[in-house]
Amino acid sequence: MKYLLKLILAIFFIIPAQAQNADLNTEGMYNAEFFDYLYRGHSENIELTREDPYFLGVFEQYLRAYGEQCASYLPDNKVKIMEQVCVKESVTTNGYGVEVSRYCVEWEWVWTGLYARPDLYKSKLEIEQIHRANGLKNVMEYIMNPNSLGNSVDLAHKAKGLKLDMNQIFGLNKCDCDALRKLEENLKLFARNQPLNRIQGKSKYEAMKESGGPTGSQNFNKLIDDLVTAQAQTWMMNRYTAGSISGVTIESKDNQGRPISIKANYSYSGFGGNSQGWVKIIFENGLPKCIYFFDFPNNCKTPTTSIVSSYAQGNYGE
Repeated sequence: MKYLLKLILAIFFIIPAQAQNADLNTEGMYNAEFFDYLYRGHSENIELTREDPYFLGVFEQYLRAYGEQCASYLPDNKVKIMEQVCVKESVTTNGYGVEVSRYCVEWEWVWTGLYARPDLYKSKLEIEQIHRANGLKNVMEYIMNPNSLGNSVDLAHKAKGLKLDMNQIFGLNKCDCDALRKLEENLKLFARNQPLNRIQGKSKYEAMKESGGPTGSQNFNKLIDDLVTAQAQTWMMNRYTAGSISGVTIESKDNQGRPISIKANYSYSGFGGNSQGWVKIIFENGLPKCIYFFDFPNNCKTPTTSIVSSYAQGNYGE
């Protein structure tokens, strides 16, 4: 009888409690590494700063996604998420009546229909103020950058990747789990430029980078196909032809025989029909570090961490 009672208690209390204390699950997410480091409070591994426009996007999209997918878990003192919309535009036309320019001259704050935790929303507004203050400076830096076009496309890809993440994170983690609470607290602290709440021990991503990539024969055709397939989910117009990787060339190797640079061809479809392009993978310590595509050869695309992790574990060995 005592054994049965203990078993019942374990099922209804112990196991759920353990589940609540589980680590944040970021498996397969576009920004898996960033969210894992933020959750663990390992700020030394976070490459973003709070002044980075992408961080504001992360904060904004997280609040909106939680407000949409986890609304019933918000506190009673929840606040409205507001956004600015244009209510008046100035339109200029030429002598033939053809529009040559259009810009907004009057904005208005409107409710998005979503709510957020008041402390998190307040921190997000503080970040917005920082970005407004740096607005002109950021615009000028962007314009003066010789790769401004590539950067703008890259931002669009990252925005789409972030949207994919927000569609996953609350399926991978319950809305009321401890891991999300820890993530949110560190999100708030990071926004306020304060020390993060740190979880001791290395994450699998940090350990993976330290141990490095595998040696020996690898199926690089499959690896590149998986990496490009994952990146293609963020593309705006072109569509990658799955399995089209060909002409794989190892351009250089390190002293352990692991690749430093690999180049390959691939097929894709766009407005002009089917076309060919090339992709280059740059490795660091034997692991994929950057992906470069032929159309924007100076823009480093971050490889999907779950694929890199699988490669590090030897799952692409031949």
